[in-house]
Amino acid sequence: MVNVRVPKVVPQPPTFTSIAAERLHRKQRLAAAFRLFAKFGFSEGIAGHITARDPENPNHFWVNPFGMHFRLIRVSDLILVNHQGEVIEGNKPVNEAAFAIHSQVHAARPDVVAAAHAHSPYGKAWSSLGRLLDPLTQDACSFYGDHALFDDYTGVVLEIEEARRIAGTLGDRKALILRNHGLLTVGHTIDEAAWWFITMERSCQVQLMAQAAGKPISIEPNYASLTAKQVGSHHMGWFSFQPLYDLIVQEQPDLLD
Repeated sequence: MVNVRVPKVVPQPPTFTSIAAERLHRKQRLAAAFRLFAKFGFSEGIAGHITARDPENPNHFWVNPFGMHFRLIRVSDLILVNHQGEVIEGNKPVNEAAFAIHSQVHAARPDVVAAAHAHSPYGKAWSSLGRLLDPLTQDACSFYGDHALFDDYTGVVLEIEEARRIAGTLGDRKALILRNHGLLTVGHTIDEAAWWFITMERSCQVQLMAQAAGKPISIEPNYASLTAKQVGSHHMGWFSFQPLYDLIVQEQPDLLD
């Protein structure tokens, strides 16, 4: 039997020759992430937000306008907010909870370009159990040893001190389960943060289904750790988002306006 080695030609995140080009790229990815969240049913009234750090001013971030449906968001609708909660660019209001949570996550994690939080159905259901995800599937292993539980709920997050505790609990991990609230994911790119949220939501769904059907069998710790390295890297998070980006731009090209 002859072993054939297939060359690995894997796309890489783009590089940029100007701040303006990088800013536009981030805003396009951010608008696409909102459209995908709407497509997958993650919208819940006025709740939810995804932010992207500005490439020129790292203490500023782009975010969705308060009260605008994810399905309608275009590049031109995004607003720029600083870490004092002031709108620097745009004429629409910012979600106070979005400012509180994301300002503290971005401040605590200079490596993070983007953070995503939404009130998705399975993430909310799973968060009410107050426990971490188990490594039941290959996809769930992306979060093995790399997510935490914020085991507290005191209402809508409006106070900076509580947001700071959320950021502290996240630590250097990629994801956080907010008890009785939902999911929060971060990434070195918008693509990565959005993908982790999408696949974490599905992992919550799968575990809820598996537990309802019987007694799930977890992947052994050594193999879960190995798989986490294979599917849970920053690059794999970025790469996994690319087919979804291509799909949503083809389906809804107005998001780029």
